[in-house]
Amino acid sequence: MILYDPSIPISLFAYGIQIPIHDSRAARTFERLKTDPRLAPASAWHRNSIDTQVTRDDVARVHAPKYVQDLFTDRKRLTDIIMATYELIDADGKYHRYDPDGATKPLTDLFQRTLRYAAATAECATLALEHGFCYAFSGGMHHAHPAHGSGFCLINDIVIAARKLQAERDLKRVWVIDTDAHKGDGTAAATAGDDTIVTLSIHMARGWPLDAPPTFADGSDNPAHIPSDIDIPIAAGEESVYLARLQQGLAQLEAGGSADLAIVVSGADPYENDALPSASALNLSLGQLMERDQMVYAFLKQRAIPTVYLMAGGYGEDVWKVFAQFLTWVLPQEGFGR
Repeated sequence: MILYDPSIPISLFAYGIQIPIHDSRAARTFERLKTDPRLAPASAWHRNSIDTQVTRDDVARVHAPKYVQDLFTDRKRLTDIIMATYELIDADGKYHRYDPDGATKPLTDLFQRTLRYAAATAECATLALEHGFCYAFSGGMHHAHPAHGSGFCLINDIVIAARKLQAERDLKRVWVIDTDAHKGDGTAAATAGDDTIVTLSIHMARGWPLDAPPTFADGSDNPAHIPSDIDIPIAAGEESVYLARLQQGLAQLEAGGSADLAIVVSGADPYENDALPSASALNLSLGQLMERDQMVYAFLKQRAIPTVYLMAGGYGEDVWKVFAQFLTWVLPQEGFGR
């Protein structure tokens, strides 16, 4: 099952934000699937609307009260939060990857779109519990911390969905398997001390968000360094051991007990042709990424764990290939096509 509403853009250009997140990563992936004769008809595997609502109460299960209040009620603070979260002002106070004169929508409208992404994650989780597998063409905002946004992530849809489903479906344990290039720091921070959500993150050993020191000048801890339950740092040049390390991590995850639901943050930014400079320390080929995705899928399928996949990171015009190659393979595994 794929959850994709084409009316909700992926790119940020309408807000004047020039980060290279392109609509093509969803649109071209969907076109590739829709035109594959083996997968006809698309109506069998495609859900084209998001009916779930993520409420303020849902967000408040994860995020700090003051932060939630600012997001929902204070447009000035919301603007400031978005500017910081999307890194739209540099150290010299100048606009960075931001052209407000080129915007066609108010910056604050981005929060409502973000809530729609979070709703898609929650709905996809519900569909996964009903059907075993669901892939959302959005989500994966793993850098959002309890009290602040970060790394293009205003709220953490992963933990919001997990806690919403735990409340509504009485799930005992949720696994989060994060294969994005960057450490899932916000998810680790939001679930620290919560044994009902177990996190695995395989990511660049160096670079953002781990390039800042573990403690700030005032002596306070840097929350970006809060550990996941299982962290698998991959140093530059270690691409050849990536898959073996991931396999070991999955075995470690299982050793802690099974789960009622898995959320896979399936970023394409480890791809060698990804366009985001901060992901450049990890350069996997299409073949390696296909093996990554097949490994995670087989691991969860063999254990009959309902699974949500989220598109997460992926920048530039080539990353759609990462998503498309996996989905053209996995949909027949799920009984769609012929």
